[in-house]
Amino acid sequence: MSRFFGEIRQAGYVVRDIEAAMDYWSRVLGVGPWFYNERVPIENYRYRGEAYEVHNSVALANSGPLQVELIQTRNDAPSMYRDFLAAGHTGLQHNAYWTTNFDADLERLLVQGFKVAMSGEVGRNGRFVYFDTETHPGTVIELSEVAGPKGKLFDLIRSESAGWDGRDPVRAFPDLAAL
Repeated sequence: MSRFFGEIRQAGYVVRDIEAAMDYWSRVLGVGPWFYNERVPIENYRYRGEAYEVHNSVALANSGPLQVELIQTRNDAPSMYRDFLAAGHTGLQHNAYWTTNFDADLERLLVQGFKVAMSGEVGRNGRFVYFDTETHPGTVIELSEVAGPKGKLFDLIRSESAGWDGRDPVRAFPDLAAL
């Protein structure tokens, strides 16, 4: 556990082919089922202070308490994911820490000198920030709000993985508004 952030709750992998990555993780590593969204509805997205329209595909599954996120960028909007790929990397890009006290935790980290590089929202109570912390591949820190529907989705993904028998390895994201 990090003495600064708490438990690492998610490991985010940037991939070039998300369908192939889901297949590998489920078939070879036995991790799943994957909850897949071909176009994550990100609102209020900003990268280094500028607003952009991003098209990212995301798949989520759990391996025990750790959530694994697969991310594929589908357009050329500036992002830390695109920068990671342009630097010749694929694989682990970030570690996420989850919070139900987003504003207080964000303020605490900003006071400590962390700088936000990328941010946005996924549904109600689903804000996220990525800090400008990459000193080598895989070291970006994400602070992710998990109150409300996004937290319920993450609970569902974790519970579905606990007894997963290998069937239906890829499933659609449920509607966050319905959670």
